[in-house]
Amino acid sequence: MACSCSAPEPKSPAPGFRRALWIALWVNLAMFVVEGLASLSSGSVSLMADAIDFFGDSANYILSLTVLSMGMLWRGRAAMVKGATMTIFGLLVWGRAVWVMETGITPEPLTMGAVGLLALAANVSVAALLFRFREGDSDMRSVWLCSRNDAISNIAVMAAALGVFGTGSAWPDLFVAAIMGTLAITAGISVVRHARSDIAEAKALSMETTPAVSSSHSH
Repeated sequence: MACSCSAPEPKSPAPGFRRALWIALWVNLAMFVVEGLASLSSGSVSLMADAIDFFGDSANYILSLTVLSMGMLWRGRAAMVKGATMTIFGLLVWGRAVWVMETGITPEPLTMGAVGLLALAANVSVAALLFRFREGDSDMRSVWLCSRNDAISNIAVMAAALGVFGTGSAWPDLFVAAIMGTLAITAGISVVRHARSDIAEAKALSMETTPAVSSSHSH
């Protein structure tokens, strides 16, 4: 399920937190590739949506490990890129869903179920890895909650696979994909709005401090 949680800000990370984030990053990137390829081979739109969710989480981890150590302006710019990408991917899911409806393609449920189970294992592993940081600051807790909620989306994909298998119809897959695609779009728009606010605030602060610096130099 698309997660708009903020990435953790590594001001004073708990011991082992940075290493845990690196592991979580590589697991999410690997599953993004695996689910993306599986969605194309199986024709499943919900797998594509879940792959996009893995990409969104990967972006969060990358931001937490790199850009968030910089100033608000750069954090805002990075968040803007992430939000725009999430929105575009969400629109792609909807576009793919419409195309599948028009062509009448029924996804292959066994691939959906198998890859959905693999994704569930990946998310449960990441959630377990981050479990001991759940009582940290709000940002640390948000990362763990995102991983936990992602496991729920994997269960939804597996339920869609059972629905496709039982009905021989693409509708269960399309229903789950529509929900996940919509969440990606709304989360992306929310991130972009927040990023624009942060960028504007950073620029305003920069303009306020510049005259003060200039006047101090003149003295």
